[in-house]
Amino acid sequence: MSNKLKYSTSPYLLQHAENPVNWYPWCEEAFERAKDEDKPIFLSIGYSTCHWCHVMAHESFEDSKTAELLNRYFISIKVDREERPDIDSVYMSVCQAFTGNGGWPMSIFMTADKKPFFAGTYFPTHSQYGMPSFADLLNAIASQWNNNRYKLMHSADKIIEHLKQAKTAESKSKGENLTEKAAKLFSDSFDSVYGGFGSAPKFPTPHNLLFLTLYSKLNNDSSAMSMVEKTLVQMRKGGIFDHIGYGFSRYSTDRYFLAPHFEKMLYDNALLIMSYSSAYSVTSNKLYLDTAEKTAEYILREMTSLEGGFYSAQDADSEGVEGKFYTFTFDEIINVLGEEKGNCFAKTFDITKGGNFEGANIPNLLKIGELSEDFSEEIKKLYDYRKNRAKLHLDDKFLTSWNSLMITALSMLFRISKNEKYLQASINAEQFIRINLCSKNDVFTSCRNGKRSEGGFLDDYAFYIAALIELYNSTLDERYLKEAERFCYEAVKVFADKQNGGFYLCKSDSSELFMNPKEVYDGAIPSGNSVMAYNFVRLYQLTEKESYRELAESQLKFMTAQAENYPVGHSMFLLAKLIYENPPEHITVVLKDSLDLKKIKENIPLMANVTVVQESQEYPLLDNRTTYYVCKNNSCLPPSNLMNF
Repeated sequence: MSNKLKYSTSPYLLQHAENPVNWYPWCEEAFERAKDEDKPIFLSIGYSTCHWCHVMAHESFEDSKTAELLNRYFISIKVDREERPDIDSVYMSVCQAFTGNGGWPMSIFMTADKKPFFAGTYFPTHSQYGMPSFADLLNAIASQWNNNRYKLMHSADKIIEHLKQAKTAESKSKGENLTEKAAKLFSDSFDSVYGGFGSAPKFPTPHNLLFLTLYSKLNNDSSAMSMVEKTLVQMRKGGIFDHIGYGFSRYSTDRYFLAPHFEKMLYDNALLIMSYSSAYSVTSNKLYLDTAEKTAEYILREMTSLEGGFYSAQDADSEGVEGKFYTFTFDEIINVLGEEKGNCFAKTFDITKGGNFEGANIPNLLKIGELSEDFSEEIKKLYDYRKNRAKLHLDDKFLTSWNSLMITALSMLFRISKNEKYLQASINAEQFIRINLCSKNDVFTSCRNGKRSEGGFLDDYAFYIAALIELYNSTLDERYLKEAERFCYEAVKVFADKQNGGFYLCKSDSSELFMNPKEVYDGAIPSGNSVMAYNFVRLYQLTEKESYRELAESQLKFMTAQAENYPVGHSMFLLAKLIYENPPEHITVVLKDSLDLKKIKENIPLMANVTVVQESQEYPLLDNRTTYYVCKNNSCLPPSNLMNF
């Protein structure tokens, strides 16, 4: 038996194509049927590597009795949140308004005209922890729909009114000392013993570390950098880092960064490569470079297609058990590595007979100081053994925004490592986006099996523009800069809120919901509005065009009002603010010999703005050789034939 999801390309939707539930994808047919049959809609939102989505699927959506209830009383719609961030954003706001929190799987009950009247996340098969069973909930809502519909409609109207009022609320604050306030708040929540911020679960949130790194450098604040370094070291030593196959898992379920939620997401690894690269550029600590390179090795080996695009995620579960792929018993280590090497490896990587995670072991280095022995041969043996022992589900769709993050990350890594393979991977991925996910001035959200999504959202444009700017910074190829400007113009044209400032998530002519979200909060990834602030600042500093200065100041002003109450939730915007107020050095190169270009690219400081120009009256050659004009700290140095940067 199959349902209408079988025609989808989304890996998440295809996971549910054989459910006994009569699922629809998000489509007009589903809403028309709900109207014709006078039924409410059950909307389920998740993604293919979501552990609790798998749990609810196995418990409820694969169960014939639960499916019978859904099919009798509801029209059921399944949405991949990664392909439809607009639907996810709007109904996540609904879920948070109803319950005070959110997450996936998201469960929304709504009318045929998309008005929500009840929301939640995971519901169990049996009542527990104050939650009703899913079957009881379905029966209760069906009863209310048939016997007390006015109450449900009143609930829907109230929640929509509440969300629209919250959307139009504006802060009048000037947002003074926001960066200092953010640094203080990070300090207050910092775990000085185990790194990270707050208590379990601990999310890496690498853009917070990027902000603190730059803040520390600009303010000579050693305490800010110590928070960054403690966190980076602890994450590298912990089980959140895969010591066998490399790369980082989604988050730590404990305070120590030992036991992760094992799924690996492309965006986490991209942002962490950036964080470790940035920290290395400031400290020269080789552990950070090694971590960034090992994470890149994982991406290039397991998450990169033959065409150069980057896949989205790997699952936490294998054979129905979370983390089974990544854990080892003590006996397995001995059998694979032998008695002598196995015992040495086990002692170093915290492998015991009793286990450190549900009777098994997550390899980690939390109990040792520095790794003094080379275990590369043993790691390879365990990697090969693990790969043949079990399989992981791969979400093999390509997302423009996440691919763009990885392009940015690998480009940054190239500049600190001087390893051309990272730059080439970035160039290949950008070409993949250009061929498969762009058309004239349009950028699309996703593609898989040669089929791409119907449209794009703010994040797709914002992150792609940032990637193009970063590729320009690494190649000094003006084509990337011109493309960044072209898509920036398009983003302003179709997403900007001309009256109230900021940018909507959806194009104004394509929003089909009761509100067009305007995301400003930096969650697992930075918001599109934060990234647009960053883009305007970088484009202004690179091109010195007045139009970008005006856009930068307008967007920074808008984001300042949004960030006032909780600045630590807007760290990417604060990073852009720091760069705007403290411009990196601007290097103008008058090129005499094209052979100098390779050497120049290998020596560009990570955040510097570099332009290559022809000889002119304003920029003459010195001694008829390649000449550098360097401006920093509000003053310009005399022209030089030496790379004094």
